[in-house]
Amino acid sequence: MATTSWLNLYNGSGSALVKKSNGTVPDPAGFNKDIILNTKIKHGKEIVGQTPEERDTLKAKKAWEIALSPSKSLPMNAIMSYFSGSSLQIFSLTMTFMLFSNPVKAIASVSSTFARYESEGNSTRLLQAKLVFVALQLATIAVGVWKMGSMGVLPTERSDWLAWERASPSLENAVFIS
Repeated sequence: MATTSWLNLYNGSGSALVKKSNGTVPDPAGFNKDIILNTKIKHGKEIVGQTPEERDTLKAKKAWEIALSPSKSLPMNAIMSYFSGSSLQIFSLTMTFMLFSNPVKAIASVSSTFARYESEGNSTRLLQAKLVFVALQLATIAVGVWKMGSMGVLPTERSDWLAWERASPSLENAVFIS
């Protein structure tokens, strides 16, 4: 049974492969030995690592990703609130509670959320990202307020405040004697 030459090389001594790759076989297209030797080449210059400006820019981009993440869940929260109905049930009450509790927790921990992205060079950009994050959390709370209003839990009518209204003085008194 005849075998191919690559199978003979593979099954044979491993040193034949090493000898062949050391100098007689050309490197593949796009192969760069400098990358293998941990030297980074960029535009003909050797760079040891990232510059502080590049690092600050990367941190600011990641902070903006975190800041805009509540906007991705905002439409889903609104749709789920709409479809859960306006009656007082455990599902709608739990959803409404979560619409308030999660944003309040996120707003309370905003500094620890963005702490790993802080540096001296990007403090103003990070402040803007924090403000957007808080605004989007407040928008989630606004969806919760809308949900509570549609369920009739918010005191919006005059009849909801009757306990605090004073009785109007009567103009006439009638007495019935039999």
